Amino acid sequence: MNWRFAFASSEAALLVTTTTLLAAGGLVWIAHPGAARVLWAVATVVGLVPATVWVIGQFRAGRWGADLLAVLALASTLVVGEFLAGAVVAVMVGTGRLLETLAQRRAGHDLSALLDRIPRTATLVTADGPRPVPVAELGPGDRIVVAPGEVVPVDSGVTADAAFDESALTGEPDPVTRRAGDTVRSGVVSVGAAVELVATASAEDSTYAGVVRLAEQAGAGAAPVARLADRVAAWFLPTALAIAGLSWLTTGDAVRAVAVLVVATPCPLLLAVPIAVTGGLSLAARSGVVVKGGATLELLGRAATLATDKTGTVTVGRPEVVGVVCAPGEDAARVLALAAAVESYSTHVLAGAVVRAAAGAGLRPPSATEVRERHGVGVEGRVEGSAVRVGRAGDEGALPDWARGAASRGRLDLATPVWVTVDDRLRGALLMRDRVRTDAGRTIRRLRAVGLRDIVLVTGDRVANAEEVAALLGLDAVRAEASPADKIRCVRDQRRRGITVMVGDGVNDAPALAAADVGVALGSRGSTAAAQAADAVILDDRIDRLADVVEIARRTRGIAVRSAVVGTSLSVVAMIVAAAGWLPPGAGAV
Repeated sequence: MNWRFAFASSEAALLVTTTTLLAAGGLVWIAHPGAARVLWAVATVVGLVPATVWVIGQFRAGRWGADLLAVLALASTLVVGEFLAGAVVAVMVGTGRLLETLAQRRAGHDLSALLDRIPRTATLVTADGPRPVPVAELGPGDRIVVAPGEVVPVDSGVTADAAFDESALTGEPDPVTRRAGDTVRSGVVSVGAAVELVATASAEDSTYAGVVRLAEQAGAGAAPVARLADRVAAWFLPTALAIAGLSWLTTGDAVRAVAVLVVATPCPLLLAVPIAVTGGLSLAARSGVVVKGGATLELLGRAATLATDKTGTVTVGRPEVVGVVCAPGEDAARVLALAAAVESYSTHVLAGAVVRAAAGAGLRPPSATEVRERHGVGVEGRVEGSAVRVGRAGDEGALPDWARGAASRGRLDLATPVWVTVDDRLRGALLMRDRVRTDAGRTIRRLRAVGLRDIVLVTGDRVANAEEVAALLGLDAVRAEASPADKIRCVRDQRRRGITVMVGDGVNDAPALAAADVGVALGSRGSTAAAQAADAVILDDRIDRLADVVEIARRTRGIAVRSAVVGTSLSVVAMIVAAAGWLPPGAGAV
């Protein structure tokens, strides 16, 4: 939190002004009692005006809370002339408001990263050659060129085989090869050579624009959060008014009623609770999690369910070769070298894993020629006169015994077999696995220990992979092959069971993060859009920080609740004493 900014705020100005007036009145009291009363009256008015504005705003939002009692106390001290009491209450109101400002959550989810990623111009192919045009002018049938690293501006058809990074929409890290005639969605990134596409939709009707609209709608549909202090004030305020009214009716002394309102001004709610929450935010930040406001921390302290992305969240997000299984008579090093020879020409993330595995084994793959990548099949080429293909095996029901054993081992190891075929004969299988984070299982156990009772894995990955990871971590349910809209539906289903936390790291997770009661993004490698749509950001690449911040939130809420209950109970005792005439307003305020 930027303290220099906070102390330049109107809340800081309120605290400084009321404190200065209170102190100045104290300094001149002995020599000029009348001047002191004027200074304290001004301090009371300075506190009353903004507090009244805040209460009116709360009424318009359909709620009320601790601030209303402060307004009644300030106004009543002015009416009966108890200006010292009013000045003390004004200082307390200013202090509490500043503390809450320091812990204030942002009013809405920030979608700037999603919006900034949208291309503003596209390269249109015309009879006179390529020329840049605004994306909004594109329509179905327009031919466009997308350079390597550029975002596809509109949903389009592919005119020639090309590779795309679709992680922004699917959350999966593997680049995908699309063949001529396939379609690609806006928001994906070209990772191969420049590619020519034919637009199939306008920018407004394309996929990525829909993701942005989902995030906007999800954020706008989030329910307002009631402060803990306001929930306590719901019963405390009527109690205070009843005691003050009864005192006035039975004694006819308005000063006693004012004294009741003054001691009832909820110091535990205006000060103790914000201090506890601010302390929790600070502790969370020191633990590597930035929580974007006190309301978020309060919600984390009451969280009941969790929805989590898979790739890059509970898994590392970087596949690797964890084993090589060979046909009888074949050499594992030879199979790996042949696979690396053709994969070295591919941009696919699995190809990178094969090349790294070969390098790690000290192998020097032979040269490959005639290499081509076939979408959904794999990479093939000629190596030392033989046709080598790395990818799917085709009819897995006809696999030989050793290959069926490799597939079974893959299921046990949560690994996917990538088959190596030489001259149309299976020679080996590379077992690929995106490792589950070492701290993921412990994190899930800690979350259950603090009270999260329903944990769901929601991912764009295949059903089999998702179910394997969920089984390993002991999760309660799986939503696989989920689009951003599916993730929002999952989060909303979870919210019916209680306060829901969503954890993710990709652009495709941003709408679900916005829809959740609390969205938590992994910030070190996750997308900026996810971090800005979230209510809390884990700054490093450790999922166990999630358990840390939930435990901190639970403890913070416990301290805040105890402060509120004990403090308001003592305030009730003080109100009874004031109603009996034994505690005047000035002393009661101090």
